[in-house]
Amino acid sequence: MSKPITFVTGNKHKLLEFQAIVGDDSILNAKVDLEEIQGSINEISYKKAKAAAKIIKGPVLVEDTCLMFNALSKPDLELPGPYIKWFLDSLGLEGLPKLLAGFEDKSAKTVCTFGYCEDEDSEPILFQGVTEGRIVDTPRFNNDEVFGFDPIFLPDGFEQTFGEMDKSVKNTISHRYRALEKVKVFLKEKTEKN
Repeated sequence: MSKPITFVTGNKHKLLEFQAIVGDDSILNAKVDLEEIQGSINEISYKKAKAAAKIIKGPVLVEDTCLMFNALSKPDLELPGPYIKWFLDSLGLEGLPKLLAGFEDKSAKTVCTFGYCEDEDSEPILFQGVTEGRIVDTPRFNNDEVFGFDPIFLPDGFEQTFGEMDKSVKNTISHRYRALEKVKVFLKEKTEKN
């Protein structure tokens, strides 16, 4: 019998969205202290998946979320990118949009990368989802529980930021949803093979 998959995160908001989107109670959750890796989106996700599989000693899913301001990004450097957590910690939600004050281009994209690794000897497989949008000047949200950069990201085609949206709407258009749809297809095919 194969070991259950463990989604490695200590972020309760990510866990709630993951559970709402995936709807698979067989996937476990564990908070594991992983080294904060620097590099590209794919390098970070790959290394996190390998490290988590070594600690868990079984199949894992890890997740990394990025926010890219198109005005500040170029092919080999996307900002704030995978360092969004530190940008938020340093500048806050009010300060983050100010990085774009001198730019006409307020467009941005959110990127979610899930890494799946069967065990420490396996190569991780990456699944990525992207949502295009723009950055609003002032944070907008509907409740006291603010999740990451949601209050400043307005997805294309919508009037509400992720922070204003009902979670049932966000969870059908977000970067996390788009990545997890790919994960679900992969896991279904994997189950059917066994």
